Amino acid sequence: MENQEKSSALYFRDFRLFWLSQLISLSGTWMQAVAQGWLVYSLTKSPFYLGMVAAASTLPILLFTLIGGIAADRFRKRNLLIATQALSIAPALMLGIFTDTGVITVYQVIFFAFFLGTVNAFDMPARQSFVIEMVGKGHLLNAIALNSAAFNGARLIGPVFAGLAIAYLGLPSCFYLNAASFIPVIIALSMIKAKGEIRNTQEGFLRDLAEGFYFIRRQRNILYMIILIAVFSLFGIPFISFLPVFAEEIFKAGPTGLGFLVSATGLGALSAALLLAFKGDMRNKLRFMSLSGLCFSLALLCASFSRVFAVSLLLLIMAGWGIVSFLATANSFIQLSTPDNLRGRVMSVYSFVFLGFTPIGNFLMGIMSERIGTTNTVGAAALVCLAGASIFAIKHMNDN
Repeated sequence: MENQEKSSALYFRDFRLFWLSQLISLSGTWMQAVAQGWLVYSLTKSPFYLGMVAAASTLPILLFTLIGGIAADRFRKRNLLIATQALSIAPALMLGIFTDTGVITVYQVIFFAFFLGTVNAFDMPARQSFVIEMVGKGHLLNAIALNSAAFNGARLIGPVFAGLAIAYLGLPSCFYLNAASFIPVIIALSMIKAKGEIRNTQEGFLRDLAEGFYFIRRQRNILYMIILIAVFSLFGIPFISFLPVFAEEIFKAGPTGLGFLVSATGLGALSAALLLAFKGDMRNKLRFMSLSGLCFSLALLCASFSRVFAVSLLLLIMAGWGIVSFLATANSFIQLSTPDNLRGRVMSVYSFVFLGFTPIGNFLMGIMSERIGTTNTVGAAALVCLAGASIFAIKHMNDN
């Protein structure tokens, strides 16, 4: 039992503080996401503005994440994370005050979404590359899986709390609670002994940026993973945005059915994260990634043709399991294969492709859906994912 406990990243005091505080903060983040969507639709009654707010929150990922990677390599990651968490309080608090006083407009929401997205563009590379400095290489996959479990667990908890808070405390309470949820993270980070390595350099910005890309280009396994992540982000992950169409037009299940479809994806993602957390490190990461990538693509393809609600739920559980299994293992593989002085920049490319390409995929699939229908679009996109996953599997199925 003692050895089993020590195999978990939670055995490390620094990571334990970090993980518990993140669970609180992520629940607040999901509360704000639900409340913000409700607020925007209440103000505008327009899906267009919902898309505008989503774009404003993700555009900074495309614009600034690579710069955030350079910052993660040049400054102490713990201090950088304390700064990003402190800055994240401001938009949540201002949204609460403006909503509470009745002066909120959709344009203010768009501005705050862009501000928070910019903060996140610097937060993510530092957060990703800081984990290994808290737990070491031997516990990295377990730590990444536990972080994923916290994220997906909060995705189930946060919206429930948001609904209760809106009903009993009012809409602004969700923003106030999210602002307060960053305080435990700041306290935990200030108590963490690991601070993160810094790199003294006289190199310029472009040279720093090119160094990260050059490393990825030379490491073929990492390059292929980044390419497949780009394919999944453009053509696979955006499928969740189109689940309302399946719920309403295919299954005639309404909002309740939509909730089940979204929850099925979340359940699969959470089960993958917990499985990886309990399993710990594995020897055949490339083979596991090949299988999980194929699982995601095949499940998504079958779900696009399914007309049986229960079958679709099962397929979405499989899709959620596959994508999180692939991404968490790829995250671990990339970090373990990257030198300490490059990790921030390499992980910024990972974040740039993973999160930055998804809104582009939403846009492209939205245009296709208008022309050929949503089910045909998701099916075609799943075929692209399957082709990419198959090529990856052919190259790596027998590798260790």
